[in-house]
Amino acid sequence: MTDTIVGAEVFLTSPGRNYVTLRITTADGVVGHGDATVNGRELAVASYLRDHVAPLLVGRDPARIEDTWQYLYRGAYWRRGPITMAAIGAVDVALWDILAKRAGQPLYQLLGGAVRDRVLTYTHASAWDTSALLDAVDARREQGFRAVRAQFGVPGLPTVYGVHKDVAAYEPAARGAAPAEERWDTSAYLRHAPAALAAVRDHVGHELELLHDAHHRLTPQQAARLGKALEPVDLYWLEDVTPAENQEALRLVRQHTTTPLAIGEVFNTVFDLHHLVTEQLVDFVRVAVVHAGGVSHLRKIFALAEAFQVRGAPHGPSDVSPVSFGASVHLGMSTHNFAIQEYMGYADLVHEVFPHAWSYADGYLHPGQEPGVGVGFDERLAARYPYDPAYLPVARRLDGTLTDW
Repeated sequence: MTDTIVGAEVFLTSPGRNYVTLRITTADGVVGHGDATVNGRELAVASYLRDHVAPLLVGRDPARIEDTWQYLYRGAYWRRGPITMAAIGAVDVALWDILAKRAGQPLYQLLGGAVRDRVLTYTHASAWDTSALLDAVDARREQGFRAVRAQFGVPGLPTVYGVHKDVAAYEPAARGAAPAEERWDTSAYLRHAPAALAAVRDHVGHELELLHDAHHRLTPQQAARLGKALEPVDLYWLEDVTPAENQEALRLVRQHTTTPLAIGEVFNTVFDLHHLVTEQLVDFVRVAVVHAGGVSHLRKIFALAEAFQVRGAPHGPSDVSPVSFGASVHLGMSTHNFAIQEYMGYADLVHEVFPHAWSYADGYLHPGQEPGVGVGFDERLAARYPYDPAYLPVARRLDGTLTDW
């Protein structure tokens, strides 16, 4: 063994929103960073890392990345789930960061080198009414984006998962000791969505890639109905049409619409996605680096997907820290069936806490040429912004029964 891990530290910080960061240090002083953020459950994953995983890392060879992954996944017996997989993901990304730094190469070079010059990205445009939504889409186009996810209000409802009246930014999470409760009306949404998205398409023409997220709110029959109604809109994809735990439900949707389907941001392993991929029930898998056990495991998911003409499109919300976001862009640079990377963007303060080499320009991302993942962590600045409880809302139907958020 040429070197060992001598330290594994966990940091919670909230420079506008909460992040969990892992720092691994080797005996010869090389440092690697990983992200373990699980929105609304940050303390749980931080404890998992600090109390159970970090002590197991000290003394291990940092270059044995796959062995460490298997050790943490199989050795614990209690497998899968977002907390476990985010913790493993943080370790995995930090170890890849160390290995690439030692090699003096950006991570994507160690993953087989570039298969493209830059990574296509999409961002969000949200507004309550249609006219304001068109303005929001135009603003994103002026920023150079070639693909935009459009989200809008629903008549008769006060909020719609992150879209608030008189507030331009899409921000679902809210500070407080308990989640906010919202009301939801599927019938009103299904009446409004086709017209709203058709208005956007008529406004922008067919050069802009247009996406939309139904956010798990529909039954399979309702999802099929929406997908068919949206075929003239020519969506790049329709996302999360129905809760994906019932994977066979996507077969009904497939039978009734040719609208491309994207799903998987709440999944954590290749086993969660196996049926959807091998049966070709979706077109895009949206698992995030941090929530799927890091670079090592997400590469395996994308390799399976490639054999079935399914493409990768990782989740990239602003609650995924710039560390795992950077790792995702490296994967995009080096993975042939990688389609597009979500990019919601970050507040200026987040960029300061996590200085990075990855960059955005003209609708595309690039991971940069710095050795490793190319994302740092300013511990002193982060310490000025302690953890602040925040939760995604819960949703109830008009009769009061809980529904999916």
